[in-house]
Amino acid sequence: MRPAALTPAVTARRALVAEVIIVLSLSFGVSGVRSLLRLVDSLLDPARLSEQSVTLNSSQSAIAWLDVGLQLCSAGVLFAYGALALYLLRVGPAPVRWASVSASGDSLRGVGLAALIGLPGLALYVAAVHLGLSKVVVPAEFSHPLVEAPVLLLWSAANAFGEETVVVAWLMTRLKQLGWKLPAVLAATSILRGSYHLYQRISAGFGNLVMGVIFGYYYHRTGKVAPLVIAHFLIDAVAFIGYSLLGDPLLFGLLG
Repeated sequence: MRPAALTPAVTARRALVAEVIIVLSLSFGVSGVRSLLRLVDSLLDPARLSEQSVTLNSSQSAIAWLDVGLQLCSAGVLFAYGALALYLLRVGPAPVRWASVSASGDSLRGVGLAALIGLPGLALYVAAVHLGLSKVVVPAEFSHPLVEAPVLLLWSAANAFGEETVVVAWLMTRLKQLGWKLPAVLAATSILRGSYHLYQRISAGFGNLVMGVIFGYYYHRTGKVAPLVIAHFLIDAVAFIGYSLLGDPLLFGLLG
């Protein structure tokens, strides 16, 4: 007997499941697994976590112009993740209609969200280092001073755009379309966000999990991703540029 034909609803659901698996396997899903393995490696090290360090941004070549090119390639991958997520949301089932963008309004909301997340995140990080639960995070270490500031701003923008469009806008939308309820959606996206920061420290995973719940709920209520991108950019830019100016990893090892 010939197998029964699949209904359009079942076909659409399978396509969404396949899309989620493929995109996460290419982007932040595999990053989460890799980060967890790095955390295990750090925990198995005889040195305490507070005696270890991790550098978030560093030179990729001893030659300045090659360093810039390599940094652009690496950051471009994050921009590509975000672009792919936005494209899929536009061409997939029930294309997303983005909430209207107000430059001033979104910027102010982004600043508010950055303060809401960044200041408690700094306090959590400092406490975790003193308790021996966190590595010392070095936000930047570059060989070429003229390259440092532009590259740090580039990475701040790439991290913000890639993470918020994929982990919040795209993944939350797809999980809702698959029938997930809001608590499960927030839990899944927040755990994912926390997982790919675990290579930095346990407190980074927890801090980003909390950040994921707040950002996810904001997106659920407003449908706006731009303020989240702005907030994330500001958090990273202040941490990265602040460290490059003052050179104190204990003060500027934020959420990364």
